[in-house]
Amino acid sequence: MRHQPPLPPAFDFTAAMTRLCEDIFQRCPLFGHIRMSEVLVTVTPCRSRSRYGLQARVTPLRFRDGALRRRHGDIEYQVQRFFVNGREILYLLTFCLPRFLEQPFREKLTTVFHELYHISPAFNGDLRRHAGRYCLHTHSKAHYDAHMQQLAQQYLRRHDQPEVLEFLRWDCRRLLERHGGLVGTVVPRPKLLPIGRFGVRMAAQLRRPDLKPEPNRNPNAGTAS
Repeated sequence: MRHQPPLPPAFDFTAAMTRLCEDIFQRCPLFGHIRMSEVLVTVTPCRSRSRYGLQARVTPLRFRDGALRRRHGDIEYQVQRFFVNGREILYLLTFCLPRFLEQPFREKLTTVFHELYHISPAFNGDLRRHAGRYCLHTHSKAHYDAHMQQLAQQYLRRHDQPEVLEFLRWDCRRLLERHGGLVGTVVPRPKLLPIGRFGVRMAAQLRRPDLKPEPNRNPNAGTAS
């Protein structure tokens, strides 16, 4: 019987991107406030094979200024909460595959900086907000993108560990050829959970000694591990 060599392990995109982000934080003081243990790198499949469209996004898991709840009308809402190994996640950093991997190397790296810069300097689960009407990309998206390109180039100029960046130099087909497969963490988009009316009902029940509070019918609602 001919011996078949073992297949290489599938490429773990989440692990590789997490390592890259941690390296960026160590080398770029501008991102030193970010704790990667509270940022979850995820992937989402593209709906089309086009190279054009959404490359990546950062999803905050708090409202403005890090608030856990927000009232809209007479209903109070809470963002769905995610936990990994007992630690709460404040941001989802999501990449659209394979579209992201089909971009040139420098564009991929600039996209990573673009998304990381959206994270609030307070690291409170909210996004970085700028003055004026266009609070997420300043008054000029072109100026914002040019700033991200500059940050990425500064990072590259003083980089001495090319293996951290190597996966960005390969497109999806070549990664599959080298590793035999590609894996990454996939989680659903977080939901806004209405909690205000439920809270009012609970309070009304607790004021009546003859009634007991209703049990939570889904104890895992709003969490993921």
